[in-house]
Amino acid sequence: MKKTFLLLVFSLFTLFTNAQDYVDIVKFSNNNANLGNLDDDYETNTNNFNFELYYPKVINKNLVFLTGITAENTALNLGKNFDRGNLTMTRLNLGIKYQHNEKWSGTYVLLPKLASDFKNIGSQDFQFGALAILDYQYSEGYKWKFGLYSSTENFGTTITPIIGLWHRSKNEKFFINATLPIRMDMNYSLSKKFSIGTDLLTSIKSYNLADTGSNFYVQEESIRFAAYVAYGLLDNSLIVRGKIGYDTTDYGMYNSNDTVGVQVLTVQLGGDDRVRLNSEFDAGIFMGADLIYRFDLSKKDK
Repeated sequence: MKKTFLLLVFSLFTLFTNAQDYVDIVKFSNNNANLGNLDDDYETNTNNFNFELYYPKVINKNLVFLTGITAENTALNLGKNFDRGNLTMTRLNLGIKYQHNEKWSGTYVLLPKLASDFKNIGSQDFQFGALAILDYQYSEGYKWKFGLYSSTENFGTTITPIIGLWHRSKNEKFFINATLPIRMDMNYSLSKKFSIGTDLLTSIKSYNLADTGSNFYVQEESIRFAAYVAYGLLDNSLIVRGKIGYDTTDYGMYNSNDTVGVQVLTVQLGGDDRVRLNSEFDAGIFMGADLIYRFDLSKKDK
């Protein structure tokens, strides 16, 4: 049932695919939720912390070199009979953004990462992803995005087709930046400093459990949808957000030899006959906060 819901909503890191007139250089996010499971009344508190640091370097008028670091940690119990642990991911973001012509630009990023409980780092902790996005400048206020993301995971290879939209209204009050199914941010400015909005963050990834002798892994399938209130400080260079939302994240535990091959979105092309070793997580309400340092490119041009 949850996978059906995930697939419907799926239509997680704009990474460097932003078509906007600002760059979020640094972002801290922290979310807390109590997630139950579908088998009994057991529940666990989950604390998710995410850090993103991006640095674009302009080479010439057509080429920008993209670098960055993403780190994420989730603390939780994987089930009633499991001790509380940490699932940690660290990723390098290395790529370029190239202006092909007046209408089309491309973003191409390599995404090597380590994802595990970080108890005993080994080869099974390492995964490799890549992202390709084409932006089409439809008009001054609209851009379309088309692309593909793929990554090797402990359960197999995941492939994610991407479609997106960037739009800012003429009065600059309404804004949407969607890179679906990875993430979406939509907001409306009530004043120069205050805004309200909604965001969506999704992910499908895996973590090797090295503490158990590398015999198991966790597959995370996540959707976090939230409403937020934002306040801008230092001429809106520093953005603080308070959030409340709905977290559908599931953390399935499997034997390391139990894989599915290729998975497109949440659909396993060869079927899924794996034996799950923990109960399926139920969805729940989460509360969180974001702290963003934003560089306004439009001011640079003035």
